[in-house]
Amino acid sequence: VQLQAYGGGLVQPGGSLRLSCAFSGDTFSRYVIGWFRQAPGKEREFVAAISRRNGAATYYSDSVKGRFTISRDNARNTVFLQMDRLKPEDTAVYSCAADQFLIVSSFGAAQQYDYWGQGTQVTVSS
Repeated sequence: VQLQAYGGGLVQPGGSLRLSCAFSGDTFSRYVIGWFRQAPGKEREFVAAISRRNGAATYYSDSVKGRFTISRDNARNTVFLQMDRLKPEDTAVYSCAADQFLIVSSFGAAQQYDYWGQGTQVTVSS
């Protein structure tokens, strides 16, 4: 399994970005996909996750709930993270991760994901 996150960049506070996570190497719909971020000097933090198959269940950290939206397109083997009303504290490297066997209670646990992609930098600054 391979993952590639892209779509980061520099955006002003209050702006929007859409990140993409491209998946390859297995049957995409079987995998839970999570987004995590890590700011300089801080630990990696859970951002959002989406369930297998049709992605009917989504989960968010309290810090992004109501501003970020995760979705999946199984035909394109891609997960999206729409980020709106961005704040300077959202600045971080964002990475996507995948796992086939996660249960709901573990969606936010980075150490439970088997596969990781390289991150994409998001900088929110005026």
